[in-house]
Amino acid sequence: MKKLKSIKSFVEGEKIQGFFLCTEKHLRHTRNGDIYIDIELRDITGHISGKIWNNISALNEKFVAGNAVAISGIVELYLEKTQLNVKKINKATIQHYARYGFDPANVVPSSKKNTDRMWKDIKSNIRLMNDKSLRRLVESIYRSFKKKIIILPGSIKSYYSFRSGFIEHIVSMLRLANKITSSYNINKDMVIAGIFLHDIGKLREINSEYIADYTIEGNLLGSKVLGRDILMENARHIKNLNEIDLLKLEHIILVCGFNNELKSEDIPSFSEALFIKQIKMLDTSMNIMDMVYDEEKENSTFTTRFNYFGIPLLKGNETR
Repeated sequence: MKKLKSIKSFVEGEKIQGFFLCTEKHLRHTRNGDIYIDIELRDITGHISGKIWNNISALNEKFVAGNAVAISGIVELYLEKTQLNVKKINKATIQHYARYGFDPANVVPSSKKNTDRMWKDIKSNIRLMNDKSLRRLVESIYRSFKKKIIILPGSIKSYYSFRSGFIEHIVSMLRLANKITSSYNINKDMVIAGIFLHDIGKLREINSEYIADYTIEGNLLGSKVLGRDILMENARHIKNLNEIDLLKLEHIILVCGFNNELKSEDIPSFSEALFIKQIKMLDTSMNIMDMVYDEEKENSTFTTRFNYFGIPLLKGNETR
């Protein structure tokens, strides 16, 4: 198999093989009336237009817009822009293409943290919970949604807005909580359960294979309502779950979770909910500031003021 190529490395006339995200797909007609497939491709290094001129009926059935795709083709120049003449294309999945080098992290922005290690952190934190009913509740939900939890972004556009951002955010909050809960008169099991479940509605709010977007129910109901639904669906199967604890978890979801990005003006009504909301704001704000620094390209002392915070941010390793 040829060496996999990234879009940034394409050279005119080169035969390439690689994995990309198909962001757009259209059936079009040439001036002569012949059908061809017009696609847009991207990876973490760039984007390029692609054209499929031959074998249209067969190749059209192999993928849709939003799929990661395995491609072989030739890089061409058209109107002074490079484009890809696609000879072969197929939907790329980890199951069938991991052995050939397919890694979603090369196709879309992804967490730099190892997902297997983060999942181990999740399981170890669940095991350390003393309250058996809360532990079983959290374990049941996370086991049921594992496949989506490990790939879901934390949000669409604001905090942890990359593949596996959801689990990275939860693990980061758990680490903060484990370090400082002993300084406060709060129930640690409720805090840990609340961290696990406060944003659980994101699992139904966001449709995230590769191109993250809001689901229909996400747009109409929001993650708070959807999170409460997930909680109640699973709570009915947990024996001896304290009614007050369940009410507290409902409150945490409704008060501490964010509907669409960073919007939550509700005031927590007990100490554990307040604690969770504060460390969530700390963790999300620090993540957003890191992203502002990462996206800044200018060689200057301060960033531009056109960012989430609305002010120039001082750059330099000595401040971070």
